[in-house]
Order: sequence, then C-alpha cells, then structure tokens
Amino acid sequence: MALDRHGAATLGRLYEEHADAVFRALRRWGVSDSMADDALQEVFLIASRKLAEFEGRSTHRTWLFGIALRVARGVRRTRTHEAMGEIEPEGDDAPVDDEVDARRAARQLDALLATLDDAQREVFVMASLHDLSAPEIAEITGANLNTVYSRLRLARQRLADGLARSGRRRP
Repeated sequence: MALDRHGAATLGRLYEEHADAVFRALRRWGVSDSMADDALQEVFLIASRKLAEFEGRSTHRTWLFGIALRVARGVRRTRTHEAMGEIEPEGDDAPVDDEVDARRAARQLDALLATLDDAQREVFVMASLHDLSAPEIAEITGANLNTVYSRLRLARQRLADGLARSGRRRP
C-alpha cells in the first residue's frame, strides 16, 4: 500500500508501485506507443488531483485502473485509427533470440486484442494480464458482474478462434 509515515497515500509511491502495470494496461487497451507516455502522465495527473478524495472503498490499484480505463477510452475516441503493425511470419529461419520472440508475441497479442470490441478487450486485459478479479473489474467498469464474466468468456473464445485461424502458437 502506498502510504506515507502518517498513513496517507503518496503519489510517488503510487507511481512506483503501479505505473508499469498501468502503462501495460493502457497499451493493451489500444493506446498507441506514441500516446502511451502521455496517457500514463494523464492518469497520474488525475490521480494527484483526486488523491485527497480517495475514500478507500477500493484498493489504490483498482482506483488507478479505473482512471486509466477512462483515459484509454478518451484516447481511443479522439485518435485516428492507426493500423496495427504487421505480425512477422514465422518460418524455419525465425530468430531464436528471446527478446525478438517476446516482441513478436507482444505484436501477435496486440493484433489479436485489436479484433475484440472495446468492452471485451478491457475486461480481458484486466483479468488475464493484470490479475484483477471479476468483482474488481465490475467496480472499475461499472458493469454488472455477470456481464464481466460474459465479456471475459467471449473475449477468450474470440482470441482462441483467432489463434486457431492464424495457425500460430499462443503468445
């Protein structure tokens, strides 16, 4: 928990503890590389303005993800549609280097996530990539708990179908 010696949350500690996860969520929610740093900054600017109002009804992590989700939605609404990068074909001469493989898998995941509608994508990213529980996701998104479960199930099915169609291995 990001608390100072008096028990109050500090923005610096919140940033240290959650910035990486928030940044990854923003990217997976469709915020482009060129906009991600600005979006992350906006998340923490909003958090700094609202930190005194934080009532503790949720965790700081859940609260920040809620802010990040609203920022990502705003960025998606205002940006022009950018084409996702092409996935490099895998062949017998594919590099074995772990970093190259990780980047290829990340691009594959981004391309697959782009096939989901925004609501499914948001739920999948929070549940599968950031280990948020369905009740936490429902709180962040304002959706009914059953709706969260349904969106997650549909997202997983669409991603599995996309992987099967592409003939690629799981990212």
